[in-house]
Amino acid sequence: MDITRFLHSRTAKALGLLGLWAAIGLILSIEVYFNVWVTKPDIQFLEVVQAQYARALLWAFMVPTILWLRTKVPLRVGYWVVGVTFHLTLSFGIMAGYYLVRVAFLLVTAGESFAGFWFAAIDNFFGRNLIDMVFYWGVMVCGFFFELYQKYKNEQVKAAQLESRLIETELKVLRQQMHPHFLFNTMNTIAVLVREQRNDEAVNLIARFSTLLRMSLEGARVHEVTLRQELDFLARYVEIQQARFADRLTVRTTVSPAALEARIPHLLLQPIVENAILHGIAPKKTPGTVDVSGEVHQGRLHLVVADDGPGFSATGPEPGREGIGLANTRERLSKIYGARSELRLHSEPGKGTTVTIILPCQA
Repeated sequence: MDITRFLHSRTAKALGLLGLWAAIGLILSIEVYFNVWVTKPDIQFLEVVQAQYARALLWAFMVPTILWLRTKVPLRVGYWVVGVTFHLTLSFGIMAGYYLVRVAFLLVTAGESFAGFWFAAIDNFFGRNLIDMVFYWGVMVCGFFFELYQKYKNEQVKAAQLESRLIETELKVLRQQMHPHFLFNTMNTIAVLVREQRNDEAVNLIARFSTLLRMSLEGARVHEVTLRQELDFLARYVEIQQARFADRLTVRTTVSPAALEARIPHLLLQPIVENAILHGIAPKKTPGTVDVSGEVHQGRLHLVVADDGPGFSATGPEPGREGIGLANTRERLSKIYGARSELRLHSEPGKGTTVTIILPCQA
């Protein structure tokens, strides 16, 4: 059995409570034994153990009742007088009742007359008998701190739920920002074809765009898709871009079988490929290539999008190179995976740009 699961099981909690009361009984036994031993050196430790474990057992059974009474007669503003009076009286009554029952039991076992009951009770009463009142108020204090702990845990749960809802809302906003950006670029491509009087190609592109838009809207209802599904969506997008760039654009995909079923955020690759096409292929006068690859390495999914465009210097990307696509991708990965994800941007002038994304591999 998993150790964490066991520690949270009822069996572990029951064993913990049993061990706690066993320890309390032992501590009481040692304390009482050495106190009595001063006046009665011949006393047996077992005699003391029996009485003190009986006391510990009594309090173990009374704890639920005391905690219940604490909620019924609370100690809070407006109830102090009633609450303190009630619990002080009850704790004294329990202490006195338990003490008197023990005195009576000792008289019976010793074969003595009950005529001296009250004399024996008064003569044998010591300050340590008040330990039962201490137990009562100790349970009250534990109940108070347990209540504070429960409130703290509830607030933590509420805070976590609120944070989760905020993150989900932010992710939806980020995705909604990407949709108009993607739609604008696609419509612009169609407009270019129309202006160039490539009407048949424009009609064909509109049909492809309709299919892509339907896939995009269907995907809007899910947060994650498999890499296989993302590549299928990406292929439809590339078909639209190839209608604009014709033979100038080549997109190659190389993904290992193990990576295809890994789950990734929906629309993760499309804005990065779009960025590579707009900033890597479009400025070139010669044909260009965008390579998309994916593999699983040491339990992490590595996705790479590389173009052979003009690139940029080590001082930083050209203005707009890290536009809404990369910026939103960075933010999405940060909110979903935190420090478990990476997005690296590397470029060399004349050699192109490479974007590497590393995620936890989740199937």
